[in-house]
Amino acid sequence: MTARADELAANLATVRDRMARACGEASRDPGEVDLIVVTKFFPASDVRVLADLGVTDVGENRHQEAEAKAAECADLGLRWHFIGGLQSNKAAAVARYADVVESVDRVKLVAGLDRGAAERGRDVEVLVQVSLDGPGAEHRAGVDPAALLDLVEVVVGADHLVLRGLMAVAPVGVDPADAFARLAAMRADVLTRAPEATWLSAGMSGDLEQAVQAGATHVRVGSAVLGSRPQVK
Repeated sequence: MTARADELAANLATVRDRMARACGEASRDPGEVDLIVVTKFFPASDVRVLADLGVTDVGENRHQEAEAKAAECADLGLRWHFIGGLQSNKAAAVARYADVVESVDRVKLVAGLDRGAAERGRDVEVLVQVSLDGPGAEHRAGVDPAALLDLVEVVVGADHLVLRGLMAVAPVGVDPADAFARLAAMRADVLTRAPEATWLSAGMSGDLEQAVQAGATHVRVGSAVLGSRPQVK
């Protein structure tokens, strides 16, 4: 193995151990929680090493980079998650290569995603991203919880999209355990409308343990596996 492969293998083992310990503390089966490695800004060569190490799901934040990397690594059979902010005029293009779009936070995205999935000839799995920011906070991406169920209804009505569940990011400066507990409550409401929407994508390098405790089925980890992000101009 190369030095980079050794580094990624060691980091991956550490993250998987953290996930297993978190599942044990939450009395959950480790098989219930999947790892998405976020490869934003890292080269396709790293994606190939990760695939050799057993990674099956990778996440990308930026459309242009994600599209190119998915094409370059098409032979690996990976599941590509688009997890970044999505412009409505790029939605159809993203749906043509992404297997899962985790950042659906407004109704305006649904038609474009549905069209791109139809052109691709395959349904696309989506997660609704919900904001966990408190009242009066400067909202990051995510639908306001008050509008969540309305957006869920629109996604469920799309012909070529499959609603899998929810995604969220814990706000800066807030106890992630509290934020993810609120997310779990929202998930319970969504399941009354869409019983199949069981996925909960929450938790990153710094707070995956709290997310697992709250019921996360997917954690999105970048720097803890790949290291500090390269400087990008």
